[in-house]
Amino acid sequence: MATKSASATPVYYDTPVRAFALAAVLYGIVGMLVGVIIAAQLAWPELNLGIPWLSYGRLRPLHTNAVIFAFGGCALFATSYHVVQRTCQTRLFAPGLAMFTFLGWNLVIVLAVITLPLGMTSGKEYAELEWPIDLLIAVVWVSYAVVFFGTIGIRKVSHIYVANWFFGGFIIAVALLHIVNSAAIPVSLTKSYSAYAGVQDAMVQWWYGHNAVGFFLTAGFLGMMYYYIPKQAGRPVYSYRLSIVHFWALVFTYMWAGPHHLHYTALPDWAQSVGMLFSLILLAPSWGGMINGIMTLSGAWHKLRDDPILKFLIVSLSFYGMSTFEGPMMSIKTVNALSHYTDWTVGHVHSGALGWVGLISMGSLYHLIPRMFGRKQMYSVKAIELHFWIATIGIVLYIAAMWIAGVMQGLMWRAVNADGTLVYSFVESVKATYPFYVIRLGGGLLYLTGMLIMGWNTVMTVMKGKAEASPIPPLVPAHA
Repeated sequence: MATKSASATPVYYDTPVRAFALAAVLYGIVGMLVGVIIAAQLAWPELNLGIPWLSYGRLRPLHTNAVIFAFGGCALFATSYHVVQRTCQTRLFAPGLAMFTFLGWNLVIVLAVITLPLGMTSGKEYAELEWPIDLLIAVVWVSYAVVFFGTIGIRKVSHIYVANWFFGGFIIAVALLHIVNSAAIPVSLTKSYSAYAGVQDAMVQWWYGHNAVGFFLTAGFLGMMYYYIPKQAGRPVYSYRLSIVHFWALVFTYMWAGPHHLHYTALPDWAQSVGMLFSLILLAPSWGGMINGIMTLSGAWHKLRDDPILKFLIVSLSFYGMSTFEGPMMSIKTVNALSHYTDWTVGHVHSGALGWVGLISMGSLYHLIPRMFGRKQMYSVKAIELHFWIATIGIVLYIAAMWIAGVMQGLMWRAVNADGTLVYSFVESVKATYPFYVIRLGGGLLYLTGMLIMGWNTVMTVMKGKAEASPIPPLVPAHA
């Protein structure tokens, strides 16, 4: 009789959550390993061993796709499927379709691993995959939207929690960006040409490229922030009203910032200026969201001493604030004249990628994984603490080296003699950058080491735990 009533208890559908969470950890290790390999190649170019598919030009897009779409994408799938069920108090809509998104997304990743080292690429930043894979991505993404918004449609509570606004905005925007930018004319199964030409192609690409950062790498991870920080801290969001303002201001403003990637190019000057203006406006909603997340710890600051997961989550917001100050500053044309095409841009990207995206993902997964396998916490809390400090030191080494190298490069490239000739040759700037490439490699190795510690901790947690069905709690009456 007890068995019968237990089986009748409605439960969340967490199978895709578990699968995506474990895949995220695996892809994090693989993607960061490829990053370390190409960082080593920049210091010692002969490390490609003369093998074409190990060359920097082929491994670099593999690295970016692995860390953004494999690691980051799987973390987003896992957390969004977890959060939407808990905040809507209902099972995932179309569970079979949810599992299809897992299989389809992993097929995309495998195809990327095969095609990119072979040199099959469209040549577009963050959108290198060829047209058959683009079609598969579109199918998987539409399926994802059906599952996510279907779950919201059958929710048992009237309110839609703010984390779901960010997840939902990210899903819709990425679909729009991917479909428009990936429009292409196929000439064979492995080759196509963009439907756009010239400066229009560049404009569409960087409308996509910057909004891949703005929606895939920001809005989705802000959805994590608005759920997992209050959960881990045991505190309500500092200001729910500010979170709504944060959402609408961010969504409206980000769409227009892309042209700042095309300063001093053939793009009309007015379009460049619009990109700069909206980039500067972006500082306000970005910092509003950062302050909202950090201030959620009001009255619970002491928890930072003992809770390494909170360290990941809160320090990630510090990097988010730093990156979203640096980005608008670099979009100012006079600053961009110094920074563009230098390693300062690489430092900026990685302060956001390693510091914001990486740490918020790791913190969220550390909260999520034990609960998905019947444990109250990860196998080793000390390993989480060790991971945090190794990763943080690695980030600081990486971005400081790239900032210094970038400013140095910009100054060397623009230095001129009284007669107008260049003071330095390009080769001299490369030679001067070498020590910073070695430091960057050291920072990357530390970050990869932290990810390996997380992998070990995850395996031990899964082995010691047991995946259990999570019951949906009964609805609490509004007057209670």
